[in-house]
Amino acid sequence: MAYDVLIIGSGLGGLECGAVLSREGFNVCVVEKNDNFGGCFQTYTRRGHLFDTGIHYVGSLDDGQITNQYFRYLGIMDKLKIRRLNPDAFDQIHYHGKKYSFAMGHKQFVDTLAQQFPAERENLKRYVARLQSVGNLINIDTLKSGKLATEGMKYFCTSAAGLIESTISDKVLQNVLAGSALLYGGVRNISTFYTHAMINNSYIESAYRFVDGTIQVSHELINVIRTNGGTVLDNSEVTRIVVENEKAKGVKLANGEFIEAKNIISNVHPRRTLELMDKCRRIKNAYLTRINSLQNSYGIFSIYLIIKPKTVRYNNFNTYLHGNNSVWYDRQNYAGHTTNCLISMQAHSSDSEWADVINILQPMYMSEVEEWADTTPEHRGERYRLFKEAKVRQTLQFVENHGISFDGNIEAVYATSPLSYRDFTATTDGSAYGIIKDYKCPQIGFVSTRTKLGNLYMTGQNLNVHGALGVTLTAMLTCAEFLGEEYLAKKVGNF
Repeated sequence: MAYDVLIIGSGLGGLECGAVLSREGFNVCVVEKNDNFGGCFQTYTRRGHLFDTGIHYVGSLDDGQITNQYFRYLGIMDKLKIRRLNPDAFDQIHYHGKKYSFAMGHKQFVDTLAQQFPAERENLKRYVARLQSVGNLINIDTLKSGKLATEGMKYFCTSAAGLIESTISDKVLQNVLAGSALLYGGVRNISTFYTHAMINNSYIESAYRFVDGTIQVSHELINVIRTNGGTVLDNSEVTRIVVENEKAKGVKLANGEFIEAKNIISNVHPRRTLELMDKCRRIKNAYLTRINSLQNSYGIFSIYLIIKPKTVRYNNFNTYLHGNNSVWYDRQNYAGHTTNCLISMQAHSSDSEWADVINILQPMYMSEVEEWADTTPEHRGERYRLFKEAKVRQTLQFVENHGISFDGNIEAVYATSPLSYRDFTATTDGSAYGIIKDYKCPQIGFVSTRTKLGNLYMTGQNLNVHGALGVTLTAMLTCAEFLGEEYLAKKVGNF
């Protein structure tokens, strides 16, 4: 018997597609190559402590907001353990020796920054109004009208840095507003205002951390799929997408097993998807060339600090540190140097007063670890270990230079590079944010959910916008290929 839909990869997009389609009556099977589900929502354990892989906070989770609405429709919202971040300062931007707070609520956001930039109050109002214009493209009213998203190409064709600078006069405030660019792989001469606005507007609406690991999202979605009769398999690496008579017939696994399916959704990078697929006439060489030529965002070097019990107070906000005049990361000027980072404390139900695990993230391109590109986890050698240790020391010194010290409070240190992203989340080039969307020609970076092979579809962060909200929207667009956009949008909007 063939499955109605087989989904390659158990990242958020793949599991959301599985949850939606299984509840709509499709016989679904999700296959995951690793023994841990979730992609960037994975959580793993070291010394009894939970380490989150790629999602450190999520936006628009208050009642009546868009991520909340999607998670309620998916049947997981009420099952999640979450903690609302500090409403007066969910993000704190450190720039030129001063601290600036991002507050929740659009009015509060303006009022808080206007205390330090009183002459910019009206400009801040205009800036926030533009953020809201992008956020409104995918709000609940849009869903109720029968659309998953209103067309926003003009925002994709607008530079994030350019719009900020044309709206805000004060150069310090310009950099403060771009201070969380690490969230979306921000690069000054590339990043689109659509991405900047969609993500920042979402957090201004409301910002939350997951308590006791992001893996809970994956587990709850898997429960939905299995409750609806679907199948979810781990340790099932796809080595080939079998094509017969110009249609995908199923997949071959590393253990030799063949799984037949009427339709296939790939939640892995489009380049990898095409590498797995048998050659066929419907997929033209021009398309292959375009996909293979697409550039990916930088990756992340992540440091996990296990903190000695009751030595560091838990901060219910995120801290962005910047050591240059520009907060945008530039590959040519800054690669190999620590110029910015995000400090985020993981939330645990056992103790909300004291920190348990602190995560420090900074941009890193795959070229910095190219020497070990042909290695596998736990087998990268002594030079790689020394490289990571040196990077950790450099980063902790950078943090200390900003007046934040964990000296004497660290029980253990672990670190991962873009190689880990590549090997555990199947991201090409170790990219943390997928295919780059360049405002100068964003269409080049778009990948359709539908391929020329009639029953092969794609989903995930590479197609549209990354992050929990962006991936969720893309998953719905993929599911709309099966269910119809108007039907699905209204069902979610009126749920």
